[in-house]
Amino acid sequence: MAEQSSECLFCKIVYGVIPAKRVYEDALSLAFADIHPQAPTHLLIIPKEHLTSLAHAAKDHAALLGHLMFVAAELARKYGLKKGYRLVVNTGDDGGQTVHHLHVHLLGGRAMHWPPG
Repeated sequence: MAEQSSECLFCKIVYGVIPAKRVYEDALSLAFADIHPQAPTHLLIIPKEHLTSLAHAAKDHAALLGHLMFVAAELARKYGLKKGYRLVVNTGDDGGQTVHHLHVHLLGGRAMHWPPG
């Protein structure tokens, strides 16, 4: 497996050190329920590789980033989010990122408002 961080909360979830309600897993990614959901469906989709944020992504991460979007779309279909959903990627402290491991929030099951805040 690619680089991991022993101090990273999400890396610990990948390795099973910290439990999570896993809803999807493949060789590149893991998806699990957010412990503080902001919508009826609130899942986090992460790469298994430790990547601090989208700002740290390099050209060789392009396929991985596309894979995360594909997984989000598949999960939206699986969870019946036919009326729509929102994907959020918080990047850096000012962007609201609280866990410094790239993750995509999949939110659905209610109407989303704009601007998000």
